[in-house]
Amino acid sequence: MSDFKKKIKHLREDFNRYKIDFKNLPEHPVSLFSKWMEQALEKNDEANAFVLSTVSDKNTPSSRVLLLRDFDTKGFTFFTNYKSIKANDIENNNNVALNFYWPKFQRQVRIIGLAEKILDLDSDKYFSSRPRESQIGAWVSQQSAIIPLDTAFANKMQNMANKFKGKKVERPLNWGGYKVMPKSVEFWQGRPSRLHDRVRYTLDKGSWKLDRLSP
Repeated sequence: MSDFKKKIKHLREDFNRYKIDFKNLPEHPVSLFSKWMEQALEKNDEANAFVLSTVSDKNTPSSRVLLLRDFDTKGFTFFTNYKSIKANDIENNNNVALNFYWPKFQRQVRIIGLAEKILDLDSDKYFSSRPRESQIGAWVSQQSAIIPLDTAFANKMQNMANKFKGKKVERPLNWGGYKVMPKSVEFWQGRPSRLHDRVRYTLDKGSWKLDRLSP
């Protein structure tokens, strides 16, 4: 066995930095999520990164890392190309899973919910706040499409920049946001001896039910 494989086999870290106060949990999961996200952002500028998992029409799961751009009591918002693989999956089955992991805090949050497109006006508003280069990039990219290995995106970017020279870059109609409306939110806090703290909020007839889960 190679040295690095031996290292992986024997990697150990005892989680002991934080714990969940089960006696003082908020009624709504977004309240706790907001607190954890705020703390995570103090240590990591990309703490809003999460893994989005979808399922294709052939029941094939797929996961990728995205960036959370907004959240409230109704759900969690991200943006993408509406012709991407993830968007096609959502069109077929809008049950999705989100996973946030913050190693410095030994925490993760697992969210299961339904993804739906946000209003065009809200997508327009966010698109207008992006750097101009990112706006142009949204026009250039045919996300997930198969392209030649020698594709020169610099040339494509320049051509598109010339097209919009002196003009406002409008949002492509195939680019916009989704909001994931949670049905279940689990908070996981690493604890010593792998006896981790876990609490799950489950939406039940419009109200959030709270359960502690065994490690």
